Amino acid sequence: MKRPTIHDVAAAAGVSRGTVSRVLNGDRYVSAAARAATERAIAETGYVVNRAARSLVTQKTGSVVMVLSDPHEKLFEDPNYSVLISTAVRRLAERDVSLVMMMAGDDGDRQRVIRYIRGGHADGVFLVSTHAGDPLADALGSDVPVVAQGAVIGKENVIPYAAADERLGARQMTSYLVEQGRRRIAMITGPMDTPGGTQRLEGFADVLGRKASKKLIAHGDWSRASGERAMTELLERSPDLDAVFVASDLMAAGALAALRTAGRRVPDDVAVGGFDDSSVAVSTHPPLTTIRQPLARVAEETVSLLLALIDGAARVEPVILPTELVIRESA
Repeated sequence: MKRPTIHDVAAAAGVSRGTVSRVLNGDRYVSAAARAATERAIAETGYVVNRAARSLVTQKTGSVVMVLSDPHEKLFEDPNYSVLISTAVRRLAERDVSLVMMMAGDDGDRQRVIRYIRGGHADGVFLVSTHAGDPLADALGSDVPVVAQGAVIGKENVIPYAAADERLGARQMTSYLVEQGRRRIAMITGPMDTPGGTQRLEGFADVLGRKASKKLIAHGDWSRASGERAMTELLERSPDLDAVFVASDLMAAGALAALRTAGRRVPDDVAVGGFDDSSVAVSTHPPLTTIRQPLARVAEETVSLLLALIDGAARVEPVILPTELVIRESA
């Protein structure tokens, strides 16, 4: 069968080809009756927009790029990414915009991303897990609208973003551990060149003050293995610690493994708190007390910021969403 054309749609709808074109391009100056007839004809004929031809008219590709600035394996290990991706896909689909996923974990990946975007293949860019000093953020410049999930350190006033209130969440967890009577509270942070790394540590220090000593702080990279290593390091330094706030659920799962190996009971000997309230939090033994950050809403808000910029907004403001303490058996 011959592929239906815009002329077939116009004939079926009883309108001009120009009217069909205006409907397809989202023009507001089309009567409600003509729009309804055109949309009905599109469904009846099975017409599919030729994106290549449409982009010549609209100067839009109909796609945006999500760039993950972490090693490839983390995409499959961390359940937070699946929430961000699925939410972004659904939200963009409402505007008939496709999501292209690209990795930028090393220099070679970054150069491929830059070439792709500068080649005019995307209407905007959605940055995820971008580290401070990442050359990608500078290289994109003003080529296309750019937003980030979480602030990009050093570019908070340049690249719009949506995020959970990282510092508030850390204060909520640390305060809860103090209220439970814990006296030697340690922390496993995320990477210190990310907002989740720095702000969650700041929230921890807000509550403990001088008690937040370097001896009780170890650093991870968001992976389960790094949480296990950091917990082992903390136990060697401070064997009398009785609680640990871990800056992600995935790292907390690693910390639980290290505590089991060391013969420490959770929460009897050591209370453990995580951050995210991801699927990991309910699959550990015991289930994690954690901080719920509204990742789906963060992704929706980030996409909304990007679409606003693509639609011509001169400026959009960052969106910061509140966190919530979720109490389970680990603390």
